[in-house]
Amino acid sequence: MEIALSGSVIKQVDVIIQKAIDYGVSDIHIEPFEKSYRLRYRLDGVLQKVAELSISQKDALVSRVKIMAHLDIAEKRRPQDGRIKVRSGSGNDIDLRVSTLPTQFGEKVVLRILDKSHLQLELTKLGFEGDLLTTFREGIHNPYGMILVTGPTGSGKTTSLYAALNELNTQEVNITTIEDPIEYNLEGINQTQVHEEIGLTFAHVLRSILRQDPNIVMVGEIRDKETAEIAIRAALTGHLVFSTLHTNDAASAITRLTDMGIEPFLVTSSVKQVLAQRLVRRICEDCKSEYEPEVSKLKELRLPTKDQTYYQGKGCEKCNQTGYKGRIALIEILPISDALSQVINSNSSAMDIKEQAKKEGMISLRETGTRLILEGITTVSEVYKETVL
Repeated sequence: MEIALSGSVIKQVDVIIQKAIDYGVSDIHIEPFEKSYRLRYRLDGVLQKVAELSISQKDALVSRVKIMAHLDIAEKRRPQDGRIKVRSGSGNDIDLRVSTLPTQFGEKVVLRILDKSHLQLELTKLGFEGDLLTTFREGIHNPYGMILVTGPTGSGKTTSLYAALNELNTQEVNITTIEDPIEYNLEGINQTQVHEEIGLTFAHVLRSILRQDPNIVMVGEIRDKETAEIAIRAALTGHLVFSTLHTNDAASAITRLTDMGIEPFLVTSSVKQVLAQRLVRRICEDCKSEYEPEVSKLKELRLPTKDQTYYQGKGCEKCNQTGYKGRIALIEILPISDALSQVINSNSSAMDIKEQAKKEGMISLRETGTRLILEGITTVSEVYKETVL
């Protein structure tokens, strides 16, 4: 994937942004090096170089982006954050979140593209189906308690939470969110942005929200013990609370809370369900073909080495020669049963919690991934990368 840049700096920035929107890119990276500037797009979770810019262009290009984002163009020593609103070729309003960072050779700029027309709020289209969909819906339709979503940055946690809130969003309930930052505006939901520089932290906002007669509260992230304690208290006093953590799997989310200093009995009394997820790329349907994966990876994933057809994308114009188009979630759901509560209350490790959950029928991230491989939706290398490496 390459783009040609020419003309005025205004035209160049417009082309960079418009091409990214057309390709369905999530992030634009403008990166300074000693003798040049590199332009990269993140498409389906993977960064790809699309242009090399001369060092003489760098100041004008970065200044143009900063002007559009209403940032201080003279301030180059400190990071800055801003937003740009543009209209796509199809007439959609697009929000771009801009972040600048001083580096050794100048300011690096990253633009996160937030296109609401691409926001998928149907659980069935995110990777939830069958028993996983039934289990998740049972969790989110609890009248009170806590639902945790965990995974690394960029694993689709916010999208899953938005989809859950969208399903619960009716005239009869008061839904409020605390986010840092607010990624998309959700119709009928009260959203509050965290501003830590003025003391508006997750914990501070959460205390205020609980005086606003909420039914459902989404806390963008549990970052500390104080936020965890208030969220758990809310879950124990008749509110349905959604939040996120950054852990490798569902069982580790439980031990993360206890590591913060939350008593195990409070965790088991409040948490109803933990959802862990990763995103893998979908095989492009326009260039999908059979192939033979590495036997070592098949064995690691416990997949058949014989009498099984596997697929990958060859690469075509539709997928920008990547072989992939779009992404789907690998999902692992851990409901907190009575038996599992006993294991957690005995200060067990994440491994012990996971073993008990498996005995009760939990489908792991890897097992979800192998199903998607066998169904021809993704490749062995994608699942291997997310669940083995």
